[in-house]
Amino acid sequence: MANLVHTNLPDIVLFVGEALVGNDAIDQLTKFNQTLLDSAKDSRNPKCIDGIIMTKFDTVDTKVGTALNMVHTTGKPIVFVGVGQKYPHLKKLNVQTVIHALMD
Repeated sequence: MANLVHTNLPDIVLFVGEALVGNDAIDQLTKFNQTLLDSAKDSRNPKCIDGIIMTKFDTVDTKVGTALNMVHTTGKPIVFVGVGQKYPHLKKLNVQTVIHALMD
């Protein structure tokens, strides 16, 4: 996957992870980002993750810790969350909803 990124030079690299896997998603994210950086050692402009898409976000209810940890670990935003099975079910993350879930 890292070779595809460096060969095709996309404008944006988004990591897609499942919200239900918890800390495993953070491990996957950090390993993928590190692989991108390691494979680009000879590149002048190494490409790393620009943002995150979290699928199955509608099933986590008030458990938003994984989302917060992913943002904290990478410093990259969650661009979209998946709340269903179709493309229209990709939604922008509503920060107020996350804050409300944390305060409950």
